[in-house]
Amino acid sequence: MRFMVIVKATKDSEAGTMPSDEELRAMGEFNEELVKAGVLLAGEGLHPSAKGARVYFSGDQRTVVDGPFAETKELIAGYWLLELKSLEEAIEWVKRVPNPTGEESQIEIRQVFSPEDFAAPQDVLDKEQELRQQVAAQRGEG
Repeated sequence: MRFMVIVKATKDSEAGTMPSDEELRAMGEFNEELVKAGVLLAGEGLHPSAKGARVYFSGDQRTVVDGPFAETKELIAGYWLLELKSLEEAIEWVKRVPNPTGEESQIEIRQVFSPEDFAAPQDVLDKEQELRQQVAAQRGEG
């Protein structure tokens, strides 16, 4: 099972304040543990929402709104994508994360859908698998 571990934004992350050297080292050590355990698929920090945009959909209309966005507590500052056996295992890993802010913060864990989770026709599932293989080949993984 894949899980997205979502680090919520704070006023500091939205202001573009970078982590301290100590925080970066601690996070690097944690990331190294994930790699050694063979569970890390991806993980990155995100720029503040001021450097982003949202696209709103209404029927066939699209409206673009540039950041920053007001509800900091609803924004994402970073993420990990982990391959694990269960939600319980994801929780155990997240409990080991160095506090991303040193203050009160939260991390959300969400399971990622797999193609098997959908009651899709076989041709749709086959196409999804083909696209995944193409992506892996483009990245030199296939």
